[in-house]
Amino acid sequence: MPAGSAPGKAAGGTAPPGAPTAAPAACPARGTSPYLPRRPQASPLYRVLVDHFETLERVHEQVVLTVPKRLRPYFAHDRRRLGLLSRLAARTLRAYVQAALGGPACGGCPAAVPGLIVCVQTFGTVAHWHPHLHVLMSDGAFRRDGSFVPLPEPDATVLEELWRRSVLAAFVRQGWLEEDAAAGMLAWPHSGFGAYLGPRIEDGAALLRVARYSARAPVAESRLRYDAARAEVELVADRTEGPYAGVHRMAALEFVARWVDHVPERYEVRVRYAGAYATRRRVWWRRCGVELVASAPVVTSPSEPAGDWPALKARRRRWAELLRLVFRVEVEVCPGCGSAARIVAFITEPAVVRRILAHLERRGVEARAGPWAGVAVPG
Repeated sequence: MPAGSAPGKAAGGTAPPGAPTAAPAACPARGTSPYLPRRPQASPLYRVLVDHFETLERVHEQVVLTVPKRLRPYFAHDRRRLGLLSRLAARTLRAYVQAALGGPACGGCPAAVPGLIVCVQTFGTVAHWHPHLHVLMSDGAFRRDGSFVPLPEPDATVLEELWRRSVLAAFVRQGWLEEDAAAGMLAWPHSGFGAYLGPRIEDGAALLRVARYSARAPVAESRLRYDAARAEVELVADRTEGPYAGVHRMAALEFVARWVDHVPERYEVRVRYAGAYATRRRVWWRRCGVELVASAPVVTSPSEPAGDWPALKARRRRWAELLRLVFRVEVEVCPGCGSAARIVAFITEPAVVRRILAHLERRGVEARAGPWAGVAVPG
């Protein structure tokens, strides 16, 4: 997990992005414990589906868009181009839906837009460089008045061709690819582009599972083994067939080199919301008093009410429980005496936090490890 950024100077007394915060906690035996990190944040894609709970009440399509190996290095050397790829995907899917819904049933559909959540993934099965997009798309389009028009059965072949032409045209416009090279790629019998359409997602629990999968980490720890004697990493593929199936062994430095390729840049946006789910459109609808119509009845289990969903339980978790799950630390227990600690204040001023951390460093304490530095975690 990449470390947080170092504290910087704040203009006007406000904390800059990435500045540390601390929360002193009182202990009956030792007084105040100096530093507790702020609550870890959930995955943005996972969180937006929980915060906008009405999204769970609609049928969605899962779309996976890929590009050929020849174009993948363009995104490795400049990760900002991944944002362009996301916007191309949103425009392509919007054009496809509007064309599929053209006619009297949709009133021509020039203003009807689908709801889109586009998530960027840069890794493949064995942590190699493989930029592609996972998209959650509403199963239809929303008109300006909030009414919903269902989408006919989508055609992956048509969508793939539209995606190929959109990406190649954008590469030519940007000057990354010559027109002759783009024309040659259009003549390939196997284009290398892909548009996978998964089964329709008709219940909220399945939608959350797809969201978590789309925002997952590059490598699962359970698939890794390390051979210290040979300094090699053994990576078990998550597929049982295909060219990447089986067990892959590589030097430890090679694995680290692969892994760091997937660390996002600072302020890099990996999840984008477009169409009916775009913030600007949602705000406009809210100001106009427009309520979006559900796309179709949702399959729900009467024995499992919405309030008991694991996603909603995760949203209500306390910050101490999240720290225990993520960092394996008991922040509500004093590491010295084992007594229960209580929060007495939250420190958010960068200058005060830096003085506390500097004082701990002078005492030989690993300041950024918190009050549990060097202490075995209970349980």
